[in-house]
Amino acid sequence: MQIGSQLHNNSTSWEDLCAVARTMDEGSWSSLWVYDHFFPPVPNLGNEIPTLEAYTLLGGLAATTERVRLGTLVTGNTYRNPALVAKMIATMDDMSRGRMNLGIGAAWFEREHTAFGWDFPSVKERCDRLEEAVQIIRLLFDTEGPITFEGKYYRLDNTPFEPKCIQNPHAPIMVGGGGEKRTLRTCARYGDTMNVDGTPDFVRRKIEVLERHCDDVGRDPSEIKKSIQLTCVLQDDPERAAMWRERYGGHLTPEERERDLAIGSADHIINVLRRYEEVGVEEAIFARMPNNPALYQRLDEEVLSAFA
Repeated sequence: MQIGSQLHNNSTSWEDLCAVARTMDEGSWSSLWVYDHFFPPVPNLGNEIPTLEAYTLLGGLAATTERVRLGTLVTGNTYRNPALVAKMIATMDDMSRGRMNLGIGAAWFEREHTAFGWDFPSVKERCDRLEEAVQIIRLLFDTEGPITFEGKYYRLDNTPFEPKCIQNPHAPIMVGGGGEKRTLRTCARYGDTMNVDGTPDFVRRKIEVLERHCDDVGRDPSEIKKSIQLTCVLQDDPERAAMWRERYGGHLTPEERERDLAIGSADHIINVLRRYEEVGVEEAIFARMPNNPALYQRLDEEVLSAFA
């Protein structure tokens, strides 16, 4: 199993992010991600928390790292024109010498749309837009010569797209979200990576749904990488670990919190990751960790080393 992490863009600095990125790059972390929000999507933090923009960060990180893969987890499709996103990714794939991932989802944070004056369509329309957007991005990545496309929401008119991504056939497209009727179908049709969160049993179900969609569209499901995002808290004190599990797993039973949350000692986190590995997960992406290089180095030595 590969292991990456999503750094948080808020209440931090470029210098702090670079320090963590260097630690990850020099270690065995598989990927580094940032979130695509313009203020934290957490109600009790408020909207005034300083937050750095995702793609500007990725451009800088592409130029200041050498090995670790980079991406957004995940881009809100409603925030940018998909052809522009494709162009940014291809440019950064060149800057990073072929290390970019494109993570994209339908977007969900209504307050963010309202604050910046963007429309917030219905769930159906956002899912429709996502499917059309990922189709366009894949066409731009893979088609030689100018492209014309007439969709319901997006258009291309004899559009040139050069240079292409360095990666062959293109920077992997991660479709984020576990919606069984639409999002996983979009991933089956156009995606290279699925990304969901939830317990191992929940993730197993999502993989099975993805596989059925792949059967429907005539695609080999092994072509799609299975990844998860999960909260990770390295905590050796059992009582404090139990407190954090209750905080982040209040919707789970006590047994599920103990068994399935990657919160506790290094050995406990390894055991949780093994359970995900057993259901078919190929990459785990940690979340909600402080931007602390020492923590990343310790996790590398005590957890990632078990999967080397």
